[in-house]
Amino acid sequence: MPVPNQPLAEVFGFPASNMSKQAVRYRRLKLCPFHNKVPNCTKDKADNPLGVCSVFHDNGVAITCPIRFRQDWLIAEDAAAFFFPEGTSWTSLTEVQLNDKNGNTAGNIDVVLVAYDAAGKVTDFGALEVQAVYISGNVRRPFEHYMGNPAARANMDWRKETNYPRPDYLSSSRKRLVPQLLYKGGILNAWRKKIAVALDQGFFGTLPHLRETDSEHADVAWLVYDLEFNETKSQYLLSRVKTVHTVFNESLDQMSRPEIGAPQEFVERLQEKLDEKLENANPPDTKTIDMGV
Repeated sequence: MPVPNQPLAEVFGFPASNMSKQAVRYRRLKLCPFHNKVPNCTKDKADNPLGVCSVFHDNGVAITCPIRFRQDWLIAEDAAAFFFPEGTSWTSLTEVQLNDKNGNTAGNIDVVLVAYDAAGKVTDFGALEVQAVYISGNVRRPFEHYMGNPAARANMDWRKETNYPRPDYLSSSRKRLVPQLLYKGGILNAWRKKIAVALDQGFFGTLPHLRETDSEHADVAWLVYDLEFNETKSQYLLSRVKTVHTVFNESLDQMSRPEIGAPQEFVERLQEKLDEKLENANPPDTKTIDMGV
Protein backbone atom coordinates (compact mmCIF):
# COMPACT_ATOMS: atom_id res chain seq x y z
CA MET A 1 0.00 0.00 0.00
CA PRO A 2 1.58 3.35 -1.03
CA VAL A 3 2.10 5.88 1.73
CA PRO A 4 -0.18 8.88 1.13
CA ASN A 5 0.63 12.54 1.68
CA GLN A 6 -1.26 12.69 4.95
CA PRO A 7 -0.37 11.22 8.37
CA LEU A 8 -3.43 9.12 9.27
CA ALA A 9 -2.84 5.39 8.78
CA GLU A 10 -5.79 4.04 10.80
CA VAL A 11 -8.88 5.85 12.06
CA PHE A 12 -11.23 3.99 14.43
CA GLY A 13 -9.54 0.72 13.54
CA PHE A 14 -9.55 0.96 9.74
CA PRO A 15 -7.25 2.49 7.13
CA ALA A 16 -8.30 6.04 6.31
CA SER A 17 -8.87 4.97 2.71
CA ASN A 18 -11.15 2.04 3.63
CA MET A 19 -14.71 2.99 2.70
CA SER A 20 -16.36 -0.39 3.39
CA LYS A 21 -19.69 -0.46 5.22
CA GLN A 22 -17.95 -1.75 8.33
CA ALA A 23 -15.31 0.99 8.31
CA VAL A 24 -17.91 3.69 7.72
CA ARG A 25 -19.98 2.33 10.62
CA TYR A 26 -17.01 2.33 13.00
CA ARG A 27 -16.17 5.91 12.07
CA ARG A 28 -19.79 7.05 12.37
CA LEU A 29 -20.27 5.47 15.81
CA LYS A 30 -16.66 6.14 16.96
CA LEU A 31 -16.14 2.48 17.81
CA CYS A 32 -12.97 0.66 18.79
CA PRO A 33 -12.47 -2.88 17.40
CA PHE A 34 -9.48 -3.67 19.62
CA HIS A 35 -10.98 -4.78 22.95
CA ASN A 36 -11.29 -1.41 24.63
CA LYS A 37 -13.02 -1.26 28.04
CA VAL A 38 -16.15 -0.05 26.26
CA PRO A 39 -17.31 -0.41 22.62
CA ASN A 40 -16.38 3.18 21.82
CA CYS A 41 -12.97 4.72 21.39
CA THR A 42 -12.02 6.73 24.50
CA LYS A 43 -8.61 8.04 23.46
CA ASP A 44 -7.87 11.57 24.66
CA LYS A 45 -11.53 12.47 25.31
CA ALA A 46 -14.44 10.12 25.92
CA ASP A 47 -17.00 12.50 24.39
CA ASN A 48 -14.79 13.54 21.46
CA PRO A 49 -12.24 10.76 21.03
CA LEU A 50 -9.11 11.10 18.95
CA GLY A 51 -9.69 7.97 16.91
CA VAL A 52 -6.21 7.70 15.38
CA CYS A 53 -4.74 4.24 15.98
CA SER A 54 -1.57 4.66 13.93
CA VAL A 55 0.24 7.14 11.69
CA PHE A 56 2.46 6.85 8.66
CA HIS A 57 6.18 7.35 9.22
CA ASP A 58 9.23 6.59 7.06
CA ASN A 59 7.33 4.30 4.66
CA GLY A 60 5.96 2.37 7.62
CA VAL A 61 3.26 2.62 10.26
CA ALA A 62 3.76 3.72 13.88
CA ILE A 63 1.23 2.61 16.51
CA THR A 64 0.08 5.61 18.56
CA CYS A 65 -2.62 3.99 20.73
CA PRO A 66 -1.83 1.23 23.26
CA ILE A 67 -5.27 -0.35 22.75
CA ARG A 68 -4.26 -1.01 19.12
CA PHE A 69 -1.90 -3.73 20.35
CA ARG A 70 -4.84 -5.79 21.66
CA GLN A 71 -5.89 -7.05 18.23
CA ASP A 72 -6.76 -10.76 18.60
CA TRP A 73 -4.97 -10.65 21.98
CA LEU A 74 -1.81 -11.80 20.27
CA ILE A 75 0.26 -9.89 22.82
CA ALA A 76 -1.26 -11.89 25.69
CA GLU A 77 -0.54 -15.19 23.95
CA ASP A 78 3.06 -14.18 23.23
CA ALA A 79 3.62 -12.94 26.79
CA ALA A 80 2.13 -16.12 28.29
CA ALA A 81 4.59 -18.19 26.26
CA PHE A 82 7.39 -16.32 28.04
CA PHE A 83 5.83 -16.30 31.52
CA PHE A 84 4.48 -19.81 31.94
CA PRO A 85 5.29 -23.42 31.04
CA GLU A 86 3.35 -24.89 28.15
CA GLY A 87 -0.07 -26.19 29.19
CA THR A 88 -0.56 -23.68 32.01
CA SER A 89 -4.09 -22.38 32.55
CA TRP A 90 -4.00 -18.58 32.45
CA THR A 91 -6.13 -15.53 31.86
CA SER A 92 -5.55 -11.80 31.50
CA LEU A 93 -6.57 -8.91 33.76
CA THR A 94 -6.27 -5.31 32.57
CA GLU A 95 -5.34 -2.10 34.39
CA VAL A 96 -4.29 -3.63 37.72
CA GLN A 97 -2.98 -1.16 40.31
CA LEU A 98 0.49 -1.82 41.71
CA ASN A 99 1.48 -0.37 45.10
CA ASP A 100 4.82 0.00 46.83
CA LYS A 101 5.61 -1.11 50.40
CA ASN A 102 3.94 2.00 51.87
CA GLY A 103 0.75 1.60 49.91
CA ASN A 104 1.60 4.36 47.44
CA THR A 105 0.65 3.58 43.89
CA ALA A 106 3.39 2.90 41.39
CA GLY A 107 0.84 3.00 38.58
CA ASN A 108 -1.38 0.51 36.82
CA ILE A 109 -0.02 -2.52 35.00
CA ASP A 110 -1.52 -2.60 31.51
CA VAL A 111 -2.14 -6.36 31.48
CA VAL A 112 -1.43 -8.92 34.20
CA LEU A 113 -1.40 -12.53 33.04
CA VAL A 114 -2.49 -14.82 35.87
CA ALA A 115 -1.81 -18.56 36.02
CA TYR A 116 -4.24 -20.59 38.11
CA ASP A 117 -4.82 -24.18 39.20
CA ALA A 118 -7.89 -26.43 38.94
CA ALA A 119 -9.40 -24.79 42.04
CA GLY A 120 -9.04 -21.33 40.50
CA LYS A 121 -6.20 -20.31 42.83
CA VAL A 122 -3.49 -17.97 41.54
CA THR A 123 -0.23 -19.87 41.13
CA ASP A 124 1.88 -17.33 39.23
CA PHE A 125 1.67 -14.08 37.29
CA GLY A 126 3.59 -11.86 34.91
CA ALA A 127 3.21 -8.23 33.84
CA LEU A 128 2.70 -7.05 30.27
CA GLU A 129 3.36 -3.38 29.56
CA VAL A 130 2.18 -1.92 26.25
CA GLN A 131 4.12 1.04 24.84
CA ALA A 132 2.63 3.06 22.00
CA VAL A 133 4.52 6.09 20.70
CA TYR A 134 3.93 9.73 21.55
CA ILE A 135 3.26 12.18 18.74
CA SER A 136 5.00 15.49 18.17
CA GLY A 137 2.99 18.03 16.24
CA ASN A 138 -0.77 18.19 15.97
CA VAL A 139 -2.63 15.01 14.98
CA ARG A 140 -6.10 16.21 15.95
CA ARG A 141 -6.25 18.84 13.21
CA PRO A 142 -5.80 16.39 10.31
CA PHE A 143 -8.05 13.90 12.11
CA GLU A 144 -10.91 16.36 12.46
CA HIS A 145 -10.43 17.60 8.90
CA TYR A 146 -10.56 14.03 7.61
CA MET A 147 -13.63 13.17 9.70
CA GLY A 148 -15.48 16.10 8.13
CA ASN A 149 -15.60 14.15 4.84
CA PRO A 150 -13.65 10.86 4.93
CA ALA A 151 -14.52 9.77 1.39
CA ALA A 152 -13.28 13.03 -0.14
CA ARG A 153 -10.31 13.60 2.19
CA ALA A 154 -8.75 10.15 2.55
CA ASN A 155 -6.00 11.22 0.14
CA MET A 156 -5.71 14.83 1.29
CA ASP A 157 -2.28 16.45 1.06
CA TRP A 158 -1.27 17.53 4.53
CA ARG A 159 2.47 17.92 3.93
CA LYS A 160 2.53 21.72 3.91
CA GLU A 161 0.45 22.11 7.06
CA THR A 162 2.14 23.37 10.22
CA ASN A 163 2.93 20.95 13.06
CA TYR A 164 2.76 17.87 10.85
CA PRO A 165 2.41 14.94 13.29
CA ARG A 166 5.32 12.52 13.64
CA PRO A 167 6.30 9.84 16.15
CA ASP A 168 8.41 11.17 19.02
CA TYR A 169 10.38 8.07 19.94
CA LEU A 170 12.84 9.85 22.22
CA SER A 171 10.14 11.30 24.48
CA SER A 172 8.29 7.99 24.39
CA SER A 173 11.26 6.15 25.83
CA ARG A 174 12.56 8.79 28.25
CA LYS A 175 9.24 10.07 29.59
CA ARG A 176 7.21 6.88 29.47
CA LEU A 177 9.06 3.63 28.96
CA VAL A 178 12.07 4.15 31.24
CA PRO A 179 10.00 5.50 34.19
CA GLN A 180 7.56 2.60 33.78
CA LEU A 181 10.39 0.10 33.98
CA LEU A 182 12.04 1.96 36.86
CA TYR A 183 9.00 2.09 39.15
CA LYS A 184 6.65 -0.72 38.24
CA GLY A 185 9.39 -2.88 36.79
CA GLY A 186 11.57 -2.37 39.86
CA ILE A 187 8.87 -3.78 42.13
CA LEU A 188 8.09 -6.71 39.84
CA ASN A 189 11.75 -7.55 39.39
CA ALA A 190 12.29 -7.52 43.17
CA TRP A 191 9.45 -10.04 43.37
CA ARG A 192 11.24 -12.08 40.68
CA LYS A 193 8.31 -11.81 38.32
CA LYS A 194 8.79 -11.66 34.59
CA ILE A 195 7.93 -8.62 32.49
CA ALA A 196 6.97 -8.40 28.83
CA VAL A 197 6.98 -5.14 26.87
CA ALA A 198 4.94 -4.87 23.68
CA LEU A 199 5.99 -2.15 21.25
CA ASP A 200 6.22 -1.65 17.51
CA GLN A 201 9.23 -2.21 15.30
CA GLY A 202 9.93 1.48 14.72
CA PHE A 203 9.96 2.24 18.44
CA PHE A 204 12.18 -0.72 19.30
CA GLY A 205 14.64 0.31 16.58
CA THR A 206 15.31 3.61 18.36
CA LEU A 207 16.23 1.99 21.68
CA PRO A 208 19.88 1.44 22.63
CA HIS A 209 21.31 -1.95 21.75
CA LEU A 210 20.10 -4.41 24.38
CA ARG A 211 22.26 -7.41 25.13
CA GLU A 212 20.23 -10.54 24.52
CA THR A 213 20.15 -13.68 26.60
CA ASP A 214 18.28 -16.97 26.31
CA SER A 215 14.66 -17.15 27.39
CA GLU A 216 15.43 -19.31 30.43
CA HIS A 217 17.71 -16.69 32.00
CA ALA A 218 15.72 -13.63 30.88
CA ASP A 219 13.34 -11.68 33.08
CA VAL A 220 12.22 -9.27 30.33
CA ALA A 221 10.85 -10.14 26.91
CA TRP A 222 10.56 -7.39 24.30
CA LEU A 223 7.64 -8.31 22.04
CA VAL A 224 8.22 -6.41 18.80
CA TYR A 225 5.28 -6.01 16.41
CA ASP A 226 4.48 -4.49 13.05
CA LEU A 227 1.28 -3.65 11.19
CA GLU A 228 1.09 -5.47 7.87
CA PHE A 229 -1.43 -4.32 5.28
CA ASN A 230 -3.75 -7.10 4.12
CA GLU A 231 -4.95 -6.39 0.58
CA THR A 232 -7.88 -8.80 0.80
CA LYS A 233 -9.30 -7.28 3.98
CA SER A 234 -8.06 -3.77 3.25
CA GLN A 235 -6.91 -3.64 6.86
CA TYR A 236 -3.70 -3.62 8.86
CA LEU A 237 -3.06 -6.78 10.87
CA LEU A 238 -0.84 -6.94 13.93
CA SER A 239 2.08 -9.32 13.48
CA ARG A 240 4.95 -10.18 15.82
CA VAL A 241 8.30 -9.51 14.20
CA LYS A 242 10.53 -10.92 16.93
CA THR A 243 10.97 -11.47 20.65
CA VAL A 244 14.13 -10.18 22.32
CA HIS A 245 15.01 -11.65 25.72
CA THR A 246 17.06 -9.56 28.15
CA VAL A 247 18.02 -9.17 31.81
CA PHE A 248 16.08 -6.45 33.64
CA ASN A 249 18.88 -4.50 35.34
CA GLU A 250 21.09 -4.54 32.26
CA SER A 251 18.27 -3.33 30.04
CA LEU A 252 17.30 -0.51 32.37
CA ASP A 253 20.91 0.59 32.68
CA GLN A 254 21.41 0.60 28.91
CA MET A 255 18.20 2.55 28.31
CA SER A 256 18.68 5.15 31.04
CA ARG A 257 22.33 5.84 30.30
CA PRO A 258 22.86 8.54 27.63
CA GLU A 259 25.28 8.10 24.75
CA ILE A 260 28.20 10.29 25.76
CA GLY A 261 29.92 12.33 23.08
CA ALA A 262 32.94 14.64 23.13
CA PRO A 263 32.61 17.78 25.30
CA GLN A 264 33.74 20.15 22.52
CA GLU A 265 30.22 20.90 21.27
CA PHE A 266 29.12 21.83 24.78
CA VAL A 267 32.20 24.03 25.26
CA GLU A 268 31.39 25.82 22.00
CA ARG A 269 27.84 26.44 23.21
CA LEU A 270 29.24 27.83 26.47
CA GLN A 271 31.56 30.10 24.50
CA GLU A 272 28.68 31.45 22.43
CA LYS A 273 26.65 32.23 25.53
CA LEU A 274 29.65 33.79 27.27
CA ASP A 275 30.40 36.00 24.25
CA GLU A 276 26.77 37.07 24.13
CA LYS A 277 26.73 37.89 27.84
CA LEU A 278 29.96 39.89 27.70
CA GLU A 279 28.77 41.79 24.66
CA ASN A 280 25.46 42.70 26.31
CA ALA A 281 27.22 43.70 29.54
CA ASN A 282 29.27 46.35 27.69
CA PRO A 283 26.89 48.05 25.24
CA PRO A 284 28.48 50.49 22.80
CA ASP A 285 28.34 54.21 23.53
CA THR A 286 25.62 55.48 21.18
CA LYS A 287 26.90 59.06 21.35
CA THR A 288 30.30 57.98 20.19
CA ILE A 289 28.78 56.07 17.29
CA ASP A 290 26.68 59.08 16.30
CA MET A 291 29.79 61.27 16.26
CA GLY A 292 31.58 58.83 14.04
CA VAL A 293 34.43 58.40 16.51
